[in-house]
Amino acid sequence: METSPVIITTADIKDAELLTSLSVATFCETFMADNKKEDMDKYIAEEMSLEALTNELKDKENIFFLAAYNGTTVGYAKMRAIKKPEGLNSNNPIELERIYVLKEYLDKRIGSALMTHCIAYAHNGKHDTLWLGVWEHNYRAVNFYKRWGFELFGSHIFRLGDDDQTDVLMKKQL
Repeated sequence: METSPVIITTADIKDAELLTSLSVATFCETFMADNKKEDMDKYIAEEMSLEALTNELKDKENIFFLAAYNGTTVGYAKMRAIKKPEGLNSNNPIELERIYVLKEYLDKRIGSALMTHCIAYAHNGKHDTLWLGVWEHNYRAVNFYKRWGFELFGSHIFRLGDDDQTDVLMKKQL
């Protein structure tokens, strides 16, 4: 029987440096071409520093999953259940706050493996809705989420450095 080359594990504090490196790399690959360097640098310094990600890993409200492909960590997801945006009619929602895969692995179905894992985690936690915010101009991601059955339900402002951008909010009933 063939085994999957994708292994999903739960990150812990010992993964802080790896998660920081992966976060910065995937974020830059995804957004650098469409944003000012100063805004990217400011956001990364504030939100993706080793200190910031170490604190997120220590926070019991967050859970991070790491995706390894043939032994190399190439993607991650972050979920949290402490926030409920306006317009989301749900009793027990959980947010998929981040899901990123290194560009060279986008065709390896890593995102699908991470999404499957996140949905299973949400089901196991008795959550009734999985929701997320995605930049309105990140068409690849929006289409990915639509293929997974997510639908639009609102929007909010996402501050990238000094630039206020619009994230569309999407949800999937579980």
